[in-house]
Amino acid sequence: MWTFNDFPSGVVKQEYGADITPGWLDRVRQATVRLSNCTASFVSSTGLMLTNQHCVAACLDQHSGGGRSLLDDGFLARSRGAELSCGAQLADVLLETRNITEQVRAAGRGLSEQAASEARKQTLSRLEQACEQDRARTRTGAPLKCETVALYDGGQYWLYRYRRYTDVRLVFAPERDIAAFGGDPDNFRFPRWSLDFALLRAYQANGKPAQTPDYFEINPAGPDAGQLVFVSGHPGATERMLTVSELETLRDVDLPGWLLRAAELRGRYIQFGKSSREAQRMVEAPLESLENAIKVHRVELEALLDETLLRRKRQEEAALRTRIAADPALARSVGDPWATIAKAQQVERALSLPYTFLEEGAGFNSRLFNYARLLVRAAKERTKPSVQRLREYGDPALPRLEQQLGAALPVHPELEKLTLSFSLERMRERLGADEPLVRTLLAHDTPDSLATRLIEGSKLADPAVRLQLWNGGAEAVARSEDPMIDLARRVDPAAREIRKRYEAEVEAPVSGAEQKIGQARFRLLGTSVPPDATFTLRLNFGTVQGWRENGEQIEPFTHLRRLFERDTGEEPFRVPPSWLAAKDALDPDSKFDLSTNNDIVGGNSGSPLIAADGRLVGLVFDGNLHSIASSFEFDPQLDRAVAVHPAIMLEALRTVYNATELLKELGWQ
Repeated sequence: MWTFNDFPSGVVKQEYGADITPGWLDRVRQATVRLSNCTASFVSSTGLMLTNQHCVAACLDQHSGGGRSLLDDGFLARSRGAELSCGAQLADVLLETRNITEQVRAAGRGLSEQAASEARKQTLSRLEQACEQDRARTRTGAPLKCETVALYDGGQYWLYRYRRYTDVRLVFAPERDIAAFGGDPDNFRFPRWSLDFALLRAYQANGKPAQTPDYFEINPAGPDAGQLVFVSGHPGATERMLTVSELETLRDVDLPGWLLRAAELRGRYIQFGKSSREAQRMVEAPLESLENAIKVHRVELEALLDETLLRRKRQEEAALRTRIAADPALARSVGDPWATIAKAQQVERALSLPYTFLEEGAGFNSRLFNYARLLVRAAKERTKPSVQRLREYGDPALPRLEQQLGAALPVHPELEKLTLSFSLERMRERLGADEPLVRTLLAHDTPDSLATRLIEGSKLADPAVRLQLWNGGAEAVARSEDPMIDLARRVDPAAREIRKRYEAEVEAPVSGAEQKIGQARFRLLGTSVPPDATFTLRLNFGTVQGWRENGEQIEPFTHLRRLFERDTGEEPFRVPPSWLAAKDALDPDSKFDLSTNNDIVGGNSGSPLIAADGRLVGLVFDGNLHSIASSFEFDPQLDRAVAVHPAIMLEALRTVYNATELLKELGWQ
């Protein structure tokens, strides 16, 4: 997962004979888009973006209701005027990066761990704010967004400047039955037959489509087996540089606790969905997301429980420590950061439950509560200078927060009651009925009755109410009698207190120690190893290939014919009526999905698969089961990315959906 400024073009040239020039990299960078939750890419000069159907589920849900489900039925805008606004979505294009390592390091020199951590945060906030104030608008009229990024655990710090589009509209998405064919049983498996693609469009502030001269031409022929391919995208997070003690905390505390809660919530979702057709519609998107996350974290836990992985990590850690010890000056400057981290992990284990339930919000699983907390905290934080606030409430973050509050996303009261009641139950169970906040909240209520009263009494489902409170500031929030606002006010002191302890006793020492390790590793190895993923733009290379599983060779391509052979007429193996009606007109030999050994994780969903000639030859939407453990280490022999083949996208738009205007815009007619 290489950054664009350190991409090993020489290695690619030596191994594959391909010339990856600075111009090629610039064009790919400017054609790749970061969404709020995924990756996308421009595929026309007028802002058309290709991504996954599962990445636009929230937008589809936003425009569903009253017996209509765009998730189930799909959507096609046959004109620009028919495109649907995705209220909470945004699209970022990376314009430039700047190394700010020395400025950040200098801020913390000579200070205690906690003071250094706070100084670094304030420096990062100040640099972001100065960047946005320096060039408040791009030449295209799109807002500017600046973000600081830590690489190599603080071995490097960078300032990233983006062009941001906040007006993003839905153009096309297929029916869920074909986009997610195979559902959870097929999830993270291959062969696959999922048409997981969708099209969005970015608009400028003047309401006109974005002008995007750097875009990918889609090659319907796709790639050949063994062909060199690249993935450009925004991998969410990897943890390949964590210390052994940090991995042990994940294994013993974080993952088991999360999985236990998630498994029970999954069961409640399923039962809720069986109560009515409308309930099934409401719960299908959160259920699909939860099932996906459960599978990811389950495999991660299995990987950490495998002593083989931890043995390799211990060997890597010992080898790095030996290399540091061989350089006396470096050893003196580094000290023993591993011991510092191990000590902090003991504190983290002790603080884990209250921090998870109070500050991270596991005790208050509700969209309405999230709105309330945002309003309550923002009201207090906005009275301070930007650099002294909690980082997520600094001036650079405020436009995005306001966009989220103003987005007309659906709030389903019955589902809200289910999730809030469940999370209150689990909080009482894990923190104990006598924990002060729990006792206060449930002194005269059960989790069910409290959740019902809060959800039914709150007006925060209305974006106008939320924006009124946002614009009214601290005075308006203080006057509000909304029960969810009142809950957020009551929770905030305890949540802030546990956050303060966590930042002082865990985050600050770990951050300082990781920075020492990162700087030492960077001094010894430089950029010969890519940094951990941070949901920032990365590029990697691989080839189209299958793998051997239990003595059997898995081929890298699937074909349309097998889709109909697997059709059972029932979810999740149900082919939608539109495809059955077009069956005789479709080419059964059309390639459907493909696999490669590119290195991906969550966040790469929607990433373009690119050939050396710069054309798009696939759309990444998943990985195989082995690839989940790549959060901790990448295995090129078994880990596979899975992509939609462009041939089936063309066949679908032309033969099933008769999307004439889209075909013209894509250059396919």
